[in-house]
Amino acid sequence: MMRKTPDRNVMMINSGHTILQRYLQQLIPMAARGLLRMKNSHLHNMNCFWLIRFSAEIALRPVSSRHFCLKIESADAESCQENGILVNNLACMGVDVKMARRRQPGVLKKLITNEEGLKKFLQSKGATNEIIASIISRYPRAITRSHESLEKRWELWRSILMTDLEIVNILGRSPESFFRSSNNMNMEKNITFFCSLGLTSKHLSNMLTRAPRAFSNRVELNKQMTDLLHEICLSLGGENPNGFVKHIISKNVFILLRSSKQVSANIEFLQSSFHLRNEELLALLHGTGADILDLSNEYIKKNFTNAKEKLLSLGCTEREVDRFFIRYPRVLFLSAKTLSDKIDCLLQAKIHIKQIAETSRVLDVSISTVRSRVKELEKTSYDFKTYGIGILTLSKKRFEAKLEKLHSAW
Repeated sequence: MMRKTPDRNVMMINSGHTILQRYLQQLIPMAARGLLRMKNSHLHNMNCFWLIRFSAEIALRPVSSRHFCLKIESADAESCQENGILVNNLACMGVDVKMARRRQPGVLKKLITNEEGLKKFLQSKGATNEIIASIISRYPRAITRSHESLEKRWELWRSILMTDLEIVNILGRSPESFFRSSNNMNMEKNITFFCSLGLTSKHLSNMLTRAPRAFSNRVELNKQMTDLLHEICLSLGGENPNGFVKHIISKNVFILLRSSKQVSANIEFLQSSFHLRNEELLALLHGTGADILDLSNEYIKKNFTNAKEKLLSLGCTEREVDRFFIRYPRVLFLSAKTLSDKIDCLLQAKIHIKQIAETSRVLDVSISTVRSRVKELEKTSYDFKTYGIGILTLSKKRFEAKLEKLHSAW
């Protein structure tokens, strides 16, 4: 009797079943041993099975369950599932996986990462497990940096900072500043550029501590800002533009994180709103005016309007208001409510608004401190009208010494 020849498609399907099942059988033990994150060549082999002419639904029908999920990096990465082994590793390290997923979800889908290497590297620099977990939770991309990249970047930071602990502390506050870029050559160029401006190691250390992202900027971007400051100094009649640039950056490094357009707008606003001549504006920028150049222009305008209205409503003249802002441009940091509450607190202590305008530093003192000091001074019959309000701005140690003398005299 003639044997019936099997259908060609059926043979192909059976063959596909056999090959795919064998492949999965090989992979399951690998997953159990934590080797799921395989090289792209394995993934390529896996993709080749789908070239066989049968549907994925039919091919996978014999497999009753899937013990793990393969992640294939492609244009549809967002639809792929997370790397379960990686997620488990991070959880065991104490990482807040939910936070990591919310901040950089793509990292949890990667097949090749360096979380264990990162942990050992940071531990060798003095970081605790808690700090390491916090760093990864807030900036998951840190686990994608190679050991070589980490070593080089650490070496660059150590060329500025004195100890490993200083770097660890910065990473604890702002992990993005260290891990945001792996372009170590760019950072090296920035260090060279900042030194060419006359900034010392002490300046660079302060910059790296306060605004480390400035070192991750493109050198061209930082140069745009310094060129702008150079031009501003010359346009205002300054004779030492290089010294002006050095002063502004050392005084307020945060302007390197802002756009040239924003800084220009703030300088124009200061000149027009405070009614300053060029030499007066230059003097202001050489002083405390540099502190506010990185603020949002809209924020400055809003706070200026609120402060001016408050002072005028209390009897100050336009000229007194201008002098107040020139003396204390930092008032533009204060919201309308904060400024109003502080002024009202001082007025309740029977301090005149003109005294506040003349001794504007008193607005740096917290409301609770003002109240407690006013209460102590009342016991000595201290007269603010006669002796002024400068006593409220003293340091704690100096105030207590002054208070002791007042008690003795009284």
